[in-house]
Amino acid sequence: NIASVSVPHVGIIHEVTQEVADTATAYRNTWILGRMHKKLNSLFDFYIAADPTLLLKNPLVFKTGRLVPDYTSPPPPPVFTVGSFGFATPKKGFERIVEKVQEEFDEAIIRLNMPSADFGDTDGARARAIAERCRKSIYKKGIRLEISHEFFNKEQLLGFLAGNSMNVFMYEDTGGRGISSVLDNALAVKRPVAVTRCPMFRHVLSARPTICIDDSSLKTIYNNGFAPLQKIAAYWDKAHLVWDYERILDSVLKSVAHPMKRGGGVVGTVKSFRNRIFTLPDPSFTWLRNTRAVVEDDITTPSVDDYTPVSLGEGNGLNRILDDEARALYGPAVQKLFASVPLTMSKKIARANVQQAFVFDTVYRLLKNFRNPRLLCVGSYEDTASMTLQKMGFEVEDIDPMVNFSVQEFYTRPSTMKHSYSIIFSTSVIEHDPDDASFMKCVTGLLSPGGYAVITCDYKDGWKTGDPKPGVDARLYTKADLERRLLSYAPGCELVDVPDWDCPHPDFLYQGKYRYTFASFVIQKKNGTSD
Repeated sequence: NIASVSVPHVGIIHEVTQEVADTATAYRNTWILGRMHKKLNSLFDFYIAADPTLLLKNPLVFKTGRLVPDYTSPPPPPVFTVGSFGFATPKKGFERIVEKVQEEFDEAIIRLNMPSADFGDTDGARARAIAERCRKSIYKKGIRLEISHEFFNKEQLLGFLAGNSMNVFMYEDTGGRGISSVLDNALAVKRPVAVTRCPMFRHVLSARPTICIDDSSLKTIYNNGFAPLQKIAAYWDKAHLVWDYERILDSVLKSVAHPMKRGGGVVGTVKSFRNRIFTLPDPSFTWLRNTRAVVEDDITTPSVDDYTPVSLGEGNGLNRILDDEARALYGPAVQKLFASVPLTMSKKIARANVQQAFVFDTVYRLLKNFRNPRLLCVGSYEDTASMTLQKMGFEVEDIDPMVNFSVQEFYTRPSTMKHSYSIIFSTSVIEHDPDDASFMKCVTGLLSPGGYAVITCDYKDGWKTGDPKPGVDARLYTKADLERRLLSYAPGCELVDVPDWDCPHPDFLYQGKYRYTFASFVIQKKNGTSD
């Protein structure tokens, strides 16, 4: 009986959705986030899901990227060829591929591989029926259709995909499904890929220029080549997957610390999972969103006009208290954010928006110092400054433990380039991290010489451990923290100006009982500094 083995049990979820991940439960009697859970109906203590789009709301669930096989493709075929493959299950869209190719091309080869499936098409009748419908739909003389029903092994499949000019998948599923693995193989051969907006392809729909056939044409997607998917495919290689599993197993093993029961025996207790994800959403923490819908809707709205940074004037530096005076000063930046991402902004606490406005205005102000800036947003979950900058055409790399990584994890990622980011910005995140020393050391290590870190935090001078604070905060920051402690974790960095963090009367009230304010912390890494 596997349940009697006194080690953490980790299961891999194949067909995962956000709902499946959010409701996954542990087997043991254990304290999870301060509550006792008794003999929940599951074999596993933790789960791993190969879905990079998951929001990590459930502390029992980890996620990884996909695994794109190593493969060296031969030159593309001399005749334009469109390929696709898959079992002949419903809604694969093979017939739509034939229709779409004929809409756009007068001469082409269409290659389809549809093997029979033991689980629903044992005799291959469905595959043959789909193939016959595809043949009957050919109406252009210059279109040649090649259909096979052989079940390919891995090398044969990759060879089939590499033998096409582009590979197209026009699935018609609308929801409730996990990610399709067909793209793992299609990405390996580095041919252009076109997909529908089917949720099973949700992990590549962020590619730009778009590879979605609902938004573009086959010709345009083909002409854009593999470039839109190059970065995504590079992140899903063997080295990154090994890194994913090593950090996950390290986290699992560190979580077992105190006695807990399984089947009547003692095997250890899982300690607070908040150590793994320091930005776990709290229902009362209302500037964190609960769904993806808001951001997706905002991203699809039209781009907004350019922006002119506010005039700071005498006595207004970048290291300051973000109080009512700052709210008035950065009013135009707040308006810009509302114009750009109105749905996301509408869910936030109005008096806290001064932080996002300051960060957006300051990052935009500093961009002029760089020819080709590299931007990194730390704690990007619903960061309207990052969203607005991206809508304005700036490329921002987003990291957040809810979406992908903590800054500490990102720092150790195989593809992360140290000392390479021009501006790193983070809005009201550092106070949630139990280890702000490593937070700052990672930020400093990622900054390029001459680069800037733009940070805001919850602030109350004189606050000390044990004093009241919001439950989502690890601490409130003080003048001593900003003047000395944080700077001590950022070797080679200095404040960009003389700070003014005096605030005898904090003017922000959270949950009707926590009074504090916000402060900005803007530093620059000295040229010639690489440590």
